[in-house]
Amino acid sequence: MFAGPQVSGAIRNQFNQVTNTVDSGADGDSFMSAEEKAYREAMKTVAQKEAKDWTLDEQKAAATDIAKNGTSSVVYAKAKAAMDAGTKFSMKLTNGKMMQYRIIGINHDDLADGSGKAGLTFLTTSTTISSRMNATSTNAGGWEKSELRQKMNSGEIWKLMPSDLQSKVKSVTKLTNNVGGAEKNAAVTATSDKLFLLSYSEMVPTSYWASSYPWTSSEGTQYEAFKGKVTNNYSANESLKIGSNWWERSVVPNTLSTSFLFVHDNGQPSSFGGAPDVINVCPAWCF
Repeated sequence: MFAGPQVSGAIRNQFNQVTNTVDSGADGDSFMSAEEKAYREAMKTVAQKEAKDWTLDEQKAAATDIAKNGTSSVVYAKAKAAMDAGTKFSMKLTNGKMMQYRIIGINHDDLADGSGKAGLTFLTTSTTISSRMNATSTNAGGWEKSELRQKMNSGEIWKLMPSDLQSKVKSVTKLTNNVGGAEKNAAVTATSDKLFLLSYSEMVPTSYWASSYPWTSSEGTQYEAFKGKVTNNYSANESLKIGSNWWERSVVPNTLSTSFLFVHDNGQPSSFGGAPDVINVCPAWCF
């Protein structure tokens, strides 16, 4: 089926509205933030390009427009198609290594400042970074108190990110059991994060431990990229494979106080390792 002239015209009108907004009122430019100016400039071209060719500035502009306009955004369909196809982007880290990443969520994460949703959520898909979770064999304090969280939000892993990414990342609210895995009815509490690890419940449709450890269902909801693709909560999933094991931020739901969950190299999201184990880190972030 081909889009008729009415549909094509509507799309052109949407893009023209963006362009007209960008080009109108030069006097108003002096009152815009640098971020708003970059967004408007990028939107002049982002709607005309394939998502796979979006630069970092254009990814940010697309996310901003989607956060503002939802499914009515002129780039929503392209972002969703890229997410569904698993389209990969890449960037150079400050250590010279290349890191690949993809879109996993659209208007999914809550901005930490309470102003709404982050337009796009991204997840690293390469085995470029590795780290332990904690220096000692403990999961006390969960993700919130972990050494790895500190590394990702202000320490050595955050410093691996190019400044162009750092300046664009939006802090979001992440829900996690920040007590420990032994407590069946442990509270799930919020942290504000720039870079974060995915939780178990953000990957799977339902928790394997839903009845025995209810909090395992409450650390966020399944990202859109995984819906219908990640169907196994205790066995392998092709969509979660990156060629190696990678950390989750969820503690292990059992009486062990030493471990966190990780995704096995076969895509099983219910594996676990000791906090001092060095495992791949797949940072996620939002624009």
